[in-house]
Amino acid sequence: MAGPNLEVFKFSIYIMFPIATMYYYGTNLDNRFSVQDFWPKPEQTNKIPFERDEIKGELERLRMRRLWLREQRLKGHGGNQSNGDRES
Repeated sequence: MAGPNLEVFKFSIYIMFPIATMYYYGTNLDNRFSVQDFWPKPEQTNKIPFERDEIKGELERLRMRRLWLREQRLKGHGGNQSNGDRES
């Protein structure tokens, strides 16, 4: 038997290893594990409208886009569909 000093040494290793590992991986995370330009810049993200006029303008823009896409889709099909009934 090696004695109580070995047990104290082993216990200190058992305790200090996880603490040292957490300290190593827990400090300076921004520089160590970051990917450059991973998150978009604020000017590249969607702007959420908060004011009443901005919301109305955004809804109008979406409505006009939807109608334009519908018009383009109907032009592509010739515009001769009747209630979804198709005769083949």
